[in-house]
Amino acid sequence: MGDGVWALRRVDLDVAPGEFVLVTGPSGCGKTTLLNLLGGLDRPTRGDILLREVAYSKLDESGLARLRRRELGFVFQFFNLLADLTAEENVALPMRLVGTPRAEIARRTAELLEAVGMAHRARHTPFELSGGEQQRVAVARALANNPAIVLADEPTGNLDSRNGEEVMNLFRRFNRERGQAFVVVSHDPGFSAYADKVVRMQDGEIVATTAGGGR
Repeated sequence: MGDGVWALRRVDLDVAPGEFVLVTGPSGCGKTTLLNLLGGLDRPTRGDILLREVAYSKLDESGLARLRRRELGFVFQFFNLLADLTAEENVALPMRLVGTPRAEIARRTAELLEAVGMAHRARHTPFELSGGEQQRVAVARALANNPAIVLADEPTGNLDSRNGEEVMNLFRRFNRERGQAFVVVSHDPGFSAYADKVVRMQDGEIVATTAGGGR
């Protein structure tokens, strides 16, 4: 059967606490696969993925689920909000899953919706929100459990340029104010202005790592 098909190979990436990393490159180069591995959504066939010296790629499913809920936040291109829940219920859900006390859920949900400019839309469902508003709620949800790392896969892909810049500004603000690391996959090389480090991929490999604008 030969060597099979490799989605990624010889990838070595360090993300420092509080670092903002942009991963860019052409379609099919392995960006989303890399993000899925970092998020514990896929497992590597070789090598390890570590968070604070814990090789979480080797955890069992329940251990990996606990780590994802507490340490990792996810923002997707298609928002992935639960249609039957309001904005505040979507943001509260990750906290409910880890057993956060009800009063703390209410306080933190209100705080996060205010921070992303969505407090006035807290009782609205996704169908009542624009794409930009849905992505703001998705950002708040990703931050609900105060994760160490936020992983974002083409988070502006379904937004116009103005809303896309607003989402990137939100990322950078939370990154600076809260010291959370962000790893953002995007086709848009212009977003390098937001990043501390820019990683360019091609054919499943990292071909260049450069400094970003870090604005």
